[in-house]
Amino acid sequence: MRTYDDTMFIDTFEHEYTWLNGFMRNVKRFTLRKAVIDGEMNRSWTYESLNKEANRLANALQNLGLQKNDVVMIALRNCPEFCFSYIGPRKIGAILLASNFNLASGEFALLINHNKPRAVIYSGMISDIMAEAEQLAQWKPEKFILADNLENHSLPSGHISYEDFIKNSSDEEPKINFRPHIYDEVLRLCTSGTTALPKSVPLNDINEVLSAHDVIMHYPMNQNDVTLNMTPWFHRGGCHSGGVCPTFYAGACAVVMRKFQPSNALEWVEKYKITYMMGSPSNLAMLCLAQKKSHKNLSTLKGLVTMGAPLSKADCIHYMEVLTPNIFNGYGTTETFWNSFLRPYNLPDGAGSVGTSCTDDEVRVVHLYENKKAEPEDCVPCDNVSEGEIIIRAPEKTTYSYTNDEKQTREKFYKGWMYTGDTGVWNEELIVTVRGRKDDLIITSGENIYPTQVEEALNEHPKVKDSIVTSLPDTVRGQVVVAYILPEDKSLTIRELFEFCTNHKMLSIYKRPRYFALVDELPHTATGKKKHFEMKKRAVKDLEAGLLKKD
Repeated sequence: MRTYDDTMFIDTFEHEYTWLNGFMRNVKRFTLRKAVIDGEMNRSWTYESLNKEANRLANALQNLGLQKNDVVMIALRNCPEFCFSYIGPRKIGAILLASNFNLASGEFALLINHNKPRAVIYSGMISDIMAEAEQLAQWKPEKFILADNLENHSLPSGHISYEDFIKNSSDEEPKINFRPHIYDEVLRLCTSGTTALPKSVPLNDINEVLSAHDVIMHYPMNQNDVTLNMTPWFHRGGCHSGGVCPTFYAGACAVVMRKFQPSNALEWVEKYKITYMMGSPSNLAMLCLAQKKSHKNLSTLKGLVTMGAPLSKADCIHYMEVLTPNIFNGYGTTETFWNSFLRPYNLPDGAGSVGTSCTDDEVRVVHLYENKKAEPEDCVPCDNVSEGEIIIRAPEKTTYSYTNDEKQTREKFYKGWMYTGDTGVWNEELIVTVRGRKDDLIITSGENIYPTQVEEALNEHPKVKDSIVTSLPDTVRGQVVVAYILPEDKSLTIRELFEFCTNHKMLSIYKRPRYFALVDELPHTATGKKKHFEMKKRAVKDLEAGLLKKD
């Protein structure tokens, strides 16, 4: 029993403390302030005009028959239509599924079957892939909508252009017959799994609000800021780390970058007075090379934020000298956003680690067991030597679940914690350093790749008996994929393998091996498991010896 009347508080908090209400406050407060800048096309939208575009999309979807909890899938590069799609569907209670636009047609088909979207909005550059995905998918969305078609790709049969889809749609607020709730699912992101089907990560409205708060608090961010994300917005790090979620919630301005180009990024910092840039360590490395040639004025930068991998001390010092002393490095997951954070005052001395837990989060390192999870309290010693699994508690930024996947949900989430699969150590100050992966995950240019999925694809080749997929370090991408092939037919060639991967409907471009080696045997444990870690060490030596072949 409460000591006061909590009725109004509960009613207001649960139904009105939503991301959309925060955005609408900014539409009123900052009506004519720029919300979106499309530098490539020399266009911009104020908060008022952004809201009207979102309404046009919302009303068009509603006219199509979409309603609360229906799914709208997008496969969009960073573009204005991404911004409209981020806001529009939630105005009618629909769920936005933001997918990776780099997927292969078969992967798109699996995603469509699993999530059952009623409408799909995609960038023109993948029109052929999406047309093929439509044919492969068993679930048939009512509309496929081609957007952001700067290259003038042809419209597949039966599809409609974004402009035609919203042409007769009102820019007034759509009428709804439900009352929003902070636990409503509003966004669904994707993260790689052990199969070709990406895991679907549901996020509710309060996750969105508190993810925005996290950024606003940690940067900090306000309505005077201008953000540029050098990585795709469909990632949690792209969408939430200074992307559209916190930017529009704070009343700031987002600059659209469809494809990362270092020279453009530096030029736009000067032109638009960008205050926060987000990207992977490889983005920062390329920015450095470009800045040494161009010497742009980067004095407006209050933060250069990187996620996806720890920074080495040498790299960190280099970036601080060439780009800005205001370097941030976050660590987290698609499921939980970022959960530990290194700020400029932690660097460069703290480089190499992922720092300590964010304000509302907790990151621990627990013991590793072969056949069970460690209890959340079963921590390894804080000696910076004892290695364990990194687990994360972030109830404000995760739903602790996957869509229609009870098995993965049970495996990853336990007693309010997410078990990341990352291994690491920590010290007496609870500063965590990542050491590797339990499951041999490969991360290339910020994209997660599970070796088993690539192996399954390779093993479909009639001349392949078996394979092991691992990785090599790469200065640009972080890691590249390497495949060791045990041939079934000795006539198999590396060229055949490259062609097979290029045409495989379950292998996105970034998942395709860049190096191959034909071998007489593959190493296995006594229980028959492939020794991925052993092959990872071997790949470095084989590259130096010239035993790995590129096309």
